[in-house]
Amino acid sequence: MKRQHSRAVAVCAAVVLIASVGAAGCRPAGDASRQPDAPADQPAASPTDSTDPSGGDSMNIELSSTAFGQGQPIPDQYTGVGQDISPPLSWSGVPENTKELVLICDDPDAPSAEPWVHWVIYKIPANVTGLPAAIPPQKRLKNPPGALQGKNSWPMGQTIGYRGPMPPPGSGPHRYYFRLYALEAKLPVQAGASKRILLQEIADHVLAEGQLMGTYER
Repeated sequence: MKRQHSRAVAVCAAVVLIASVGAAGCRPAGDASRQPDAPADQPAASPTDSTDPSGGDSMNIELSSTAFGQGQPIPDQYTGVGQDISPPLSWSGVPENTKELVLICDDPDAPSAEPWVHWVIYKIPANVTGLPAAIPPQKRLKNPPGALQGKNSWPMGQTIGYRGPMPPPGSGPHRYYFRLYALEAKLPVQAGASKRILLQEIADHVLAEGQLMGTYER
């Protein structure tokens, strides 16, 4: 009986081991897809932090900059290495029934659990077709008239408005996504809002969007 009992225990242990290995081997590839430089022990960004509330189905606004092209390096003057001013942006293809616009810039390659937010600007009038360089770090703007700015990811000092790329030295090229959203409703959001709040507010109101990605490394 003791021999049979020992054999049964060994068989059960083998089944548990095989099941564990099988589960690990069948784990979906998405479980290992973290931000490129994010530490392995930090959680991936939650769905509410996604910067694409429309699911990528309305990418029909042309967003561009005279400072850099799609996928091209961002000049030093628009980064923390240089003057740290916001780059000039322009766009076309905004739907006629747009009520206002939102722009968010973040870095998904930052060594953090969530993309590092560099710029949040919203309530941009629907008839505006671009932003000049060097938007001041103020909650309420005169140009564009009525536009508001929100929080970036910097924990100390300037936390409102644009802060340029300043990736850790030797971390390779980081991608900086500027995303513009056309909304079919005006947002009931105050100045100084976070990216998270904005994404929650615009989730059901995106008519169209555009994207420009620049890179930077130190």
